[in-house]
Amino acid sequence: MDKIALITGSEGGIGSAITSQLVKDGFRVIAAYYTGCYEIALKIFNENEFTDKQVRLFEIDVTNTTECFEKLGALLEEEGHIDVVVNNAGITRDGLFKKMPAENWLDVINTNLNSVYNVTRPLFAAMCERKFGRVINISSVNGLKGQFGQANYSAAKAGMIGFSKALAAEGARDGVTVNVIAPGYTGTPMVEKMKPEVLESIVAQVPMKRLAKPEEIAKAISFLASEDAAYITGATLSVNGGLYMS
Repeated sequence: MDKIALITGSEGGIGSAITSQLVKDGFRVIAAYYTGCYEIALKIFNENEFTDKQVRLFEIDVTNTTECFEKLGALLEEEGHIDVVVNNAGITRDGLFKKMPAENWLDVINTNLNSVYNVTRPLFAAMCERKFGRVINISSVNGLKGQFGQANYSAAKAGMIGFSKALAAEGARDGVTVNVIAPGYTGTPMVEKMKPEVLESIVAQVPMKRLAKPEEIAKAISFLASEDAAYITGATLSVNGGLYMS
């Protein structure tokens, strides 16, 4: 039986690296992309020379609860099972909290945190019934330590960690593990387009004096998705080059 993984935010730098890694690991990947981002998702599909058997592009608005329940319910029926869910969708709307518009708060909470409920809830019961499943949530170093100008982002990413610990307790007896990856600053195309002086100031904070590679984040997910990680649940794995040690 094919191993099947669903990844949200697959059109981003980390998301595309996760997709490639899980394909290498033998998964059929449902590469979920945000509404309107088909061209970006298709470009990644073509550049990596994926086949339709390896990767299925899947449009979904992870902030829309009704859409998620309907589309993911139908997906589950079509595919038969989903073994791994990687909640990777995320945005930033940075700014000082005292000047933060409500929409910037809500956009980040809805995309980064509420999406984890919207995507996981329609699939979790089926995982428990099958007595197997992996839920891997992509948080951030700033969800652990906080970050100036990111009250919305830090709150959402910290919320993902609390959610994961609680859900891990529910899934443990049924063989469903729930874990978190908390990346540090990662060399995605978006980050690498920053002004050189900004990038230099970021790297200067990191003890390893470099950004993470998207492939390094993907390797950590590969491990948590594997049988080798069957006894790990409720854990947060930091991949941040020593930026924050907790």
